[in-house]
Amino acid sequence: MNLLNRYVKRTEYASIEDFQNNFETMIPENFNYAFDVADEMARLVPEQLAVVWCNPEGEEKLVNFAEMKRLSDKAANWFRAQGIGKGDAVMLILKRHLEFWPALLALHKLGAVAIPATHLLTVKDLVYRNNAASVKMVVCTGDGVCWSAVEESLERSPTVQKIAMVANGVKENWLDYRLGVENAEASFQRPTGAEATKNDDISLMYFTSGTTGMPKMVMHNYVYPLGHIVTAKYWQNCVDGGLHLTVADTGWAKSVWGKLYGQWISGSAVMVYDYEKFVPAEMLDVITKYKVTTFCAPPTIYRFLIHEDMSGYDFSSLQYAVVAGEPLNPEVFHKFHQATGLELKECYGQTEVTVLVGTFSGMVPRPGSMGLPNPQYKVEIVDENGERCETGVVGEIAIFTGGGIPAGMFKGYYKDEERTKTMWHDGLYHTGDTAWRDEEGYYWYVGRMDDMIKSSGYRIGPFEVESALMEHPAVLETAITGAPDEVRGQVVKATIVLAKGYEPSEKLKKELQEHVKHTTAPYKYPRIVEFVSELPKTISGKIRRVELREEDAKKREKKA
Repeated sequence: MNLLNRYVKRTEYASIEDFQNNFETMIPENFNYAFDVADEMARLVPEQLAVVWCNPEGEEKLVNFAEMKRLSDKAANWFRAQGIGKGDAVMLILKRHLEFWPALLALHKLGAVAIPATHLLTVKDLVYRNNAASVKMVVCTGDGVCWSAVEESLERSPTVQKIAMVANGVKENWLDYRLGVENAEASFQRPTGAEATKNDDISLMYFTSGTTGMPKMVMHNYVYPLGHIVTAKYWQNCVDGGLHLTVADTGWAKSVWGKLYGQWISGSAVMVYDYEKFVPAEMLDVITKYKVTTFCAPPTIYRFLIHEDMSGYDFSSLQYAVVAGEPLNPEVFHKFHQATGLELKECYGQTEVTVLVGTFSGMVPRPGSMGLPNPQYKVEIVDENGERCETGVVGEIAIFTGGGIPAGMFKGYYKDEERTKTMWHDGLYHTGDTAWRDEEGYYWYVGRMDDMIKSSGYRIGPFEVESALMEHPAVLETAITGAPDEVRGQVVKATIVLAKGYEPSEKLKKELQEHVKHTTAPYKYPRIVEFVSELPKTISGKIRRVELREEDAKKREKKA
């Protein structure tokens, strides 16, 4: 059972051209995902699975839609008893705990503003977020030390009135979320009048992953979930009655891309693996044991999976695998295909939107290409004047919004009109990412505008050099950045994590440099090579090249 027919005019398409020309979302008045999708599934198919949850300790829980409605109604009543109502901001720091799903739905039901956040935030991070978003309440995991950072942040977070913990043993001065929800009333009526939600109300706010600077606060309205129908149905290929696993912490936007919105509309349950440390073999065990049908993960995860012996796993239930978060190196594509028979389907999007460009159903993937534009958006590659670039010319990925704002696109940056206008003006939203388009319309990623390297008059994108290095068996991961040079302006620097069995050496450095010279244009080879044990990443798995550049700058200052 799925609800696709309620929200799209057509669900099936004869070709990718048919999909691009005729896909259309139907947006009802005053749509609220918690009532109109989650609770509606509970009414129509109460026994259908919503969530399959497990952890490395062997615990597992299967939650159907009837139980999800009961839990979210209870959570809504409990939040209301704590003084949370329409427009109040509540931060959810819940890792991959099962409580995240009913808590988020409950906040949607109340019309509150949910702010999912990662458990890796420091006191400084929390103070910044609490004050920027006027957070009224924090619901936090009791695992690790996150809760102590929350406590320490309170002195400088005047808007935070209450803190609740999800744990078996709740700390002093904290509300017990589990006990409170358990004792709450099990029926919650949809609010009416002034308390009812409107399509343009803020339902969800995410802080961006901060790859290039201080995180921005992205506002999404109540229509946002409908933008993820394309994400789940036509990119991830979630199937009615299937089980979808997206590898994502609930603290970043990819979680609702792959663990909630589009999946339930498509009739697919979501698989949740609540782990602390990523172990590739354990992830493969979960995929095969629970017979996951569709799988999504960032390139970082795939890079580690392909270094496992995958020949001993039964992938017969896995029908589709996709990748997003960073560009996919072709070498990873080929090795995963050899091991599973599945071709990875890429996509490109941002916290501010949903899938902008993707390899959708019926498309033949081109390793390294993001695919074709999502028909929900008017996506183009533009020059510095906002004019469409010709085929093969590198420009900025942008969205034309003069004809209206599509479902899935953000409202702007919260309390930051100036930054919003910098990125979104004259009917054009600037993504800050560069790409080029081939003769058949496929988009090829080049890099963040901030990450572009200018060396001896050449503009060099990091992705092409990283892909060349990834073809060498010694390279597990790599990040390309620009380093200042008196003669060339900048030179290419490669920061490399070596695969098992390889050790840093001057000989290996030269071998890798020669490999790049013969794989791509010689002028793009890394003149500086540094071997490290790990690369700095955001919680979403994106490499923080800005941090690498900052570390290099500090080293230069010390030498000066």
